[in-house]
Amino acid sequence: MSDIEKVKKLREATGAGFKDCNLAIKESNGNLDKAIEILRIKGISKASKKMGREAKEGVVAISGDEKKTSIIEVNCETDFVAKNEDFINFVKELSELNNQNNSNLEELKKSKMRNGSTVNDNLVALIAKIGEKITIGQTKTISNSSSFNFQYLHTVVKDNLAKLAVVVSLETKENSEIIKTFGKQLSMHIAASNPIALESKLIDKSIIEKELELITEELKNSGKPEEIAKKISLGKMNKFKEENSLLTQAWVMEPKKKVQDVLKELAINDLKITEFSRIKIGE
Repeated sequence: MSDIEKVKKLREATGAGFKDCNLAIKESNGNLDKAIEILRIKGISKASKKMGREAKEGVVAISGDEKKTSIIEVNCETDFVAKNEDFINFVKELSELNNQNNSNLEELKKSKMRNGSTVNDNLVALIAKIGEKITIGQTKTISNSSSFNFQYLHTVVKDNLAKLAVVVSLETKENSEIIKTFGKQLSMHIAASNPIALESKLIDKSIIEKELELITEELKNSGKPEEIAKKISLGKMNKFKEENSLLTQAWVMEPKKKVQDVLKELAINDLKITEFSRIKIGE
């Protein structure tokens, strides 16, 4: 095999440029395996220089079925790269592996992809090839044998990739069109209303403390008497909890009702919302 043929084969195998491949072939004395190692080392070096930059674009991918559904965020620096074919193909395969690994990030990074290399090695190679910082962001797997999962993708980039994705799980023995319609509408509601938790008691303590701190600071400067300020503070905190808890949010389809009201109106005794995940690029 001539050096030119080796360079061509190396480019196909690594996606690196002609100049880099040519230098690697010369440096390895024509040994293709050694040349791939050389490019990988250079790729890691290139990738490490890019990791300090901000990556706020990208896509969120959903994979799985109604019993086990996974969601994963992959970030890059520009929307142009988010639509790049190599990036999209990487995220699609990564999404399937994420579902297999139950969103365990450490296990995911060690998983082998179709080309025989690990996720981590493929990520490094992709960074070197594309020239942007690429990172794996939030991940979540929702799995429950007695539940049905519903999903919603907003601003779809391609197939199961979007800018915002939601998975919500409904526990019930019934699998009717009513459940399917509600599940779809609920996932759309979550996308629009961005609840923090299912109910107020499940909102993280640190979020509650921060909100209370902001309200207290705001009322300090209002000049109101302490007793009145306390009542206002309590009212504001109750409103914050209500507006950020899924069950007590105003139903997007009919704002005069709350989500819990709609749930009751369906009159399905064993129906309950068990959990949800909402991931939006850049949040």
